[in-house]
Amino acid sequence: MISFENVSKTYHLRKFHKDVLNDLTFNIPTGCSLGICGANGAGKSTLMRLIAGVESPSSGRITRNVSCSWPIGYASCFQSSLTGADNARFIARIYSKDVSDLLNYVEDFAQLGPYFHQPIYSYSAGMMARLAFGISLAIDFDCYLVDEVTAAGDDRFRQRCEEALHHRRVTGTLLMISHDPNTLRAYCERGAVLHEGRLSFYETIEEAIEVHTFNQSVH
Repeated sequence: MISFENVSKTYHLRKFHKDVLNDLTFNIPTGCSLGICGANGAGKSTLMRLIAGVESPSSGRITRNVSCSWPIGYASCFQSSLTGADNARFIARIYSKDVSDLLNYVEDFAQLGPYFHQPIYSYSAGMMARLAFGISLAIDFDCYLVDEVTAAGDDRFRQRCEEALHHRRVTGTLLMISHDPNTLRAYCERGAVLHEGRLSFYETIEEAIEVHTFNQSVH
């Protein structure tokens, strides 16, 4: 279970002030597959970082009794001066995983070829996403947070992503952000819409997509 209690998030940068999330209270039960819709800049990635614990709320409380992956997507969560392999070694040690097994899994899954042994700063956004996805799948999290990562890579990689995510959806919790309605339909049963700082939940992903589409049409 992941619980938000009166959670708000505000950013203050010089003279810039933005309320991203406003007084959110909700529970995400273990075992659900939830797709989150919202416009660019609505705060979807911020919400994911709060769920993961990468960021802290400005106010309110977040509790979780499950292990969550970091948000898997195009934003790099790695040390850019280290190679992909070195980042994988570091994460393996943090999670007490066998280093050799994790490296072999990631190298096979991410399909980075010689770039696996090159510094992260030489990677494209898609390559970083593939590395993040490979490393996260090598660790058994209870909840996986996914941000558009299935668009990265060739057809073979996307097929492996689909197989892995469908397996995770059956065995754990899956929270996904995507601008592609068909991707959300493929992986998610329930839906939520983030709009003007508020998060509304729906019993089906189709309902959430319809509400999000309507919100876009009136702005």
